[in-house]
Amino acid sequence: MTALAIPSPSLVVLVGVSGSGKSSFATKHFGPYEVVSSDYCRGLVSDDENDQDATKDAFDVLGYIVGKRLERGRLTVVDATNVQPSARRHLLGLAKEHDLLPVAIVLDVPDGVAIERNAGRPDRDFGAGVVKRQSSQLHRSLGHLTKEGFRRVHVLRGVEEIEEATIVREPLLNDRRDEHGPFDVVGDVHGCRSELEALLGQLGYAVVRDDRRRPVDAVPPDGRRAVFLGDLVDRGPDSPGVLRLVMGMVAAGHALCLPGNHENKLVRALSGRQVRISHGLETTLEQLEAESPEFTDQVKEFCDGLVAHLVLDDGRLVVAHAGLKEAYHGRASGRVRSFALYGDTTGETDEFGLPVRYPWAEDYRGRAMVLYGHTPVPETTWVNNTLCLDTGCVFGGRLTALRYPEKELVSVPAERVWYEPVKPLAATTPVREPDQLDIGDVLGKRVVDTAHHGRVTVREEDAAGALEVMSRFALHPRYLPYLPPTMAPVATSRRDDLLEHPDEAFAAYADLGVTSLLCEEKHMGSRAVVFVRDDDGGGPGAVYTRTGRSFFEPEVTASLLGQVRDAVSGAGLWDELATDWLLLDAELLPWSAKAEGLLREQYAATGSAARSVLTPAVAALETARARGVDVGALADRTVARRTDAAAFTDVYRRYCWPTDGSQGVLLAPFQVLASAGRTWADREHPWHLDVADRLAAQDPGLFRATRRLVVDTGDPASRDAGVTWWEELTADGGEGMVVKPLANLTRTPKGLVQPGLKVRGREYLRLIYGPDYTRPEHLSRLKDRHLQHKRSLALREYALGLEALDRYVAGEPLWRVHEAVFAVLALESEPVDPRL
Repeated sequence: MTALAIPSPSLVVLVGVSGSGKSSFATKHFGPYEVVSSDYCRGLVSDDENDQDATKDAFDVLGYIVGKRLERGRLTVVDATNVQPSARRHLLGLAKEHDLLPVAIVLDVPDGVAIERNAGRPDRDFGAGVVKRQSSQLHRSLGHLTKEGFRRVHVLRGVEEIEEATIVREPLLNDRRDEHGPFDVVGDVHGCRSELEALLGQLGYAVVRDDRRRPVDAVPPDGRRAVFLGDLVDRGPDSPGVLRLVMGMVAAGHALCLPGNHENKLVRALSGRQVRISHGLETTLEQLEAESPEFTDQVKEFCDGLVAHLVLDDGRLVVAHAGLKEAYHGRASGRVRSFALYGDTTGETDEFGLPVRYPWAEDYRGRAMVLYGHTPVPETTWVNNTLCLDTGCVFGGRLTALRYPEKELVSVPAERVWYEPVKPLAATTPVREPDQLDIGDVLGKRVVDTAHHGRVTVREEDAAGALEVMSRFALHPRYLPYLPPTMAPVATSRRDDLLEHPDEAFAAYADLGVTSLLCEEKHMGSRAVVFVRDDDGGGPGAVYTRTGRSFFEPEVTASLLGQVRDAVSGAGLWDELATDWLLLDAELLPWSAKAEGLLREQYAATGSAARSVLTPAVAALETARARGVDVGALADRTVARRTDAAAFTDVYRRYCWPTDGSQGVLLAPFQVLASAGRTWADREHPWHLDVADRLAAQDPGLFRATRRLVVDTGDPASRDAGVTWWEELTADGGEGMVVKPLANLTRTPKGLVQPGLKVRGREYLRLIYGPDYTRPEHLSRLKDRHLQHKRSLALREYALGLEALDRYVAGEPLWRVHEAVFAVLALESEPVDPRL
């Protein structure tokens, strides 16, 4: 049995005459979407797989499909004869364009077998001459496939060998996604062995020495692993000592190592190739002369075997000596290796005679964190989720490492200036500040990756609408680490006289296997996010709406936040949560504090008009009835409409009271969103509401507690108690309740679960659907609600909100946080029934 090793991903080109069995081979060994067939493409453009007149168009389609698959990094198999160099040349160009390895699998069968197979197929009407001509072209090519550019060539000769062949998919050498760390990523060492030992000691590694007291390994703490970013050698006092230590760590499984441009040059020098002995290489070669030839051979073998970049931790982390733009992550080609070793140069030199490098990190928008070195900097600075860890130790700076995933920097100072730099460390290229935003971050169609709900797409037109709101009305993004999601409505009630009822909420969660629920009082106010600090040293906080607008003028906001700060201090939350800031999700009351204009112009106007028209109408109809006119049915309808109008007015009046600045304003917090170093979505809802109760106890004039009830959907009595509680809430004029999984953030095998379902009361819904919506003729029509889009929107916005919080507490650049926050606002532009 012949095992064919195939890099994955790669471009696999099947080569063989018509009738050699390429399609059968592809179907047997590869997935249906992995194979792109020339016959199928011919059929796509002409409705006939054998229409040779359509060949040119068919191959245009084939090339486009192959290119798109390679662009996405998918293993792709081309099923065509490919016996001519010109056909292969185009495919090799696609592989090169997308930086993936091309592989040829040749199916070489006797001409007679192919001719016999074609004769047995009624759709193949060409003669034996075509097969013989293809066979001649194939055999002329066999000795040239490697020279053409194929990185691997597998030749299967004869039917039996083809039948017995198996495919073994091998991940690329840079694919280490199954390595999850934690890692300690170390910048350029350049022969500074003493500083490296000191840094490893700071990181908790135990250095192991041989009988000559030379370091030969360093045992990491707690299962951690070191990652060396290259440039171990040159310029410093002990490059062999650094190599001995790092090589020992790699051999013991305690470290991973990348090549730098200095290792690349060292290998060429040790191989006897013509290189310029400069930039510290002369120092390393001199130091190696004092070592044994066996050690020098080991150094050459070690450095020559290093992979230019690594993709780690399920793709969340990419390490490369000089960095790597997103299009090259997980790819394999000469230009990818060159970028990883040397960066992207403009071809110019600066005033110091050094290459001018293109600032690729400023344009980086990838999901993966990229850690690199190569260009020494005086201070580490995050730029778009990338970080340079070369802090110029050999030039008298520091040797720096980053703990991953903690994002904690650890460094030690250089013992001295070991090598005078050509370019002073301070003369670095300006980089984008961490909180600097760019309009390109949010314009156009965007796809945002979320940890809890996969990729969320933002349409171009929705982004344009959000940009208008964000740029004209919202607070600065540094004060908007989160925007609340819309809330999903409960399924329409099956009861004749109601649109919404708790039974549907309980059933929806029970169907997902979520049985422990929390019923939470829904306050009728305005959704508010409160961002409060324990003092003003870190900048002002904010109290803002679902669209990022401040509720109040700065003076009122400062007063309100002062009260919140005092309550948090009194409740002991700063110390308990080990934080100097809090982000709270809350309801701000009264509704009129934000919606006074809406109340006056829409709700009050409607109620006033109804009263002024219907009261005299009822009086006139009663007068007519007294005179014997048959107006009974009309009079009854008019009286019912007046009653409904009065009920409509009573509903909105419950949610209004006068306020003066922050006086009269109430906050009803229901979730602690985040604090320094962590988010709190994994805490059960009762914990959050207990925090709110403590705040209400400290300042009952500002905070309102939220009533709640735990319901077990597996217990009929518990469900009934939940229904009764909802009926009592709404009978007292309450808006209703929100039903949530007790555990808060919840996933099932089907995915992320809705964080809450709102169940609004019968009377409150008059504000939404109109005073007389409860009339049977109206209610039956309104029950035809299309909820799926609203529910999808709620789940996507929820996932984006969680993503924004995760990025914020992780200390990611502002643009990364703002990307997710902005996406929530953009999704609000999607067309959906606002009454839901």
